[in-house]
Amino acid sequence: MATQKILIIVTNVGEYEKVGYRTGLWLGELTHFYDYVTDNGYAVDIASPSGGYVPIDPESLAHDVLGELGTDKRYHDREFMDLLGNTRKVAEVNVEDYDAIYFTGGHGVMFDFRGDELGALTARFFETDRFVSAVCHGPAGLLNVPLSTGEPLVKNKNVTGFSWPEEEAAHRADAVPFSLQEELTKLGANYSRADKPFDTYVVEDGRLITGQNPGSARAVAEALVTQLKSQ
Repeated sequence: MATQKILIIVTNVGEYEKVGYRTGLWLGELTHFYDYVTDNGYAVDIASPSGGYVPIDPESLAHDVLGELGTDKRYHDREFMDLLGNTRKVAEVNVEDYDAIYFTGGHGVMFDFRGDELGALTARFFETDRFVSAVCHGPAGLLNVPLSTGEPLVKNKNVTGFSWPEEEAAHRADAVPFSLQEELTKLGANYSRADKPFDTYVVEDGRLITGQNPGSARAVAEALVTQLKSQ
């Protein structure tokens, strides 16, 4: 299974349901991961639940945030940004083409990463000995992944994801449809988080790799590449 290719999943949702805030993909959670894995020789495809256009969370485009790990260079790269104009639809994806799947975050994913189609795709990745990885709110894509045993993918797995204290610090506690930390725990996951909000934090449990927040995206990529190269 040496395809040397990774599938990245991004959101199609650009606003919250309860409030008027704009949201979408947190750009750095794509670029930090993308740059590291491509620098290490992996090809990448980007897909989304509905296919097509991917909105970007405006807060991820703030000047101080864009400067992190070269995200600003990607934002100014027309060819790269065009990749987000017409993404592949999840339904069109063939698992056999990839070594791993990676779920980006941004609050938009809380509204479209729990679909049955994406859940079934993720289960196929996991049950065919491929890697499943996610960062920040991206583990929302792990909340509706029933395995062939009938058990949730995350049950009894060590995981992390955007914490409730971070949600409160981001002033989104009243806007989000659920607490990611709570939902993972309800499914029987062994959730943990960094001692301090927004510190880099990654949890590995076999072929499942999760990162807590935007600053953990590159660390998730590093952990994934290390595991892929050790196969």
